[in-house]
Amino acid sequence: MQKNLLKLIALVLVVSLSACGIFSADPIDETQSWSADKLYKEAKDELSSKNYDKAAEYFEKLESRYPFGIYAQQAQMEVAYAYYLQNDQAQALAAVERFIKLHPNHPNIDYMYYLRGLINFNDRIGLLNLYLKQDLSERDPKAAQDAFDSFKTLVTKYPNSIYAPDAHIRLKYLVNVLADYEVHVARYYYRRGAYLAAANRAQYALTKYPEAPAIEEALLIMVRSYDQLGLIDLRNDADRVFKKNFPDSKYLKNEQKKDTPWWKLW
Repeated sequence: MQKNLLKLIALVLVVSLSACGIFSADPIDETQSWSADKLYKEAKDELSSKNYDKAAEYFEKLESRYPFGIYAQQAQMEVAYAYYLQNDQAQALAAVERFIKLHPNHPNIDYMYYLRGLINFNDRIGLLNLYLKQDLSERDPKAAQDAFDSFKTLVTKYPNSIYAPDAHIRLKYLVNVLADYEVHVARYYYRRGAYLAAANRAQYALTKYPEAPAIEEALLIMVRSYDQLGLIDLRNDADRVFKKNFPDSKYLKNEQKKDTPWWKLW
């Protein structure tokens, strides 16, 4: 009886192990026998078909299996682009940074700086929050700054790049975005009575982004902050510059309205 019981237990164990083997078996990788050329073509086809996840998978397999082949560096660039199209910012940036580090003198390195700029430029949270009704002092404009730095590097190091003209356009936009952010923070400080911090932040915006439209309000914040601090000489200097450059300022007109402070114009 005991012998039969042991046989039954052994049989159950064998069946259990067999079942585990069946269900835990790795799925068959159809690309295992593909050549580098086929992998690349299939990846490009997936990219064209907007199957970005599958395209990225194929490009990564291509680089892994053929790291010294003619497609390896191209696959590294393509996988960054695939992640960008997939809106996977973290993976896209990681792929770009890796390529720049490994191939700083690559003939298409200008494209990678451009792509890095685009990835950050299209970070809606980092850029468009400036135009949403949110407390901007709590937002970090890191994406905008990173995009600016990438485009700036591109136009400085590779002025003849085919991507330079578009980068110049985006840089102008980003300057305004970053200046707007600094002025928003300065206004935030002013509203809460932190007049010295408001004046310093407005001064920073004026110094760093002198051509941005936001400096009109930056100057006014400086005037009002110095006035609140009792720094009359600084207040008069800022006021003189403000009125000389913006004699018909919309902020002054708004202040003339009863009980309507300039910063409630926005």
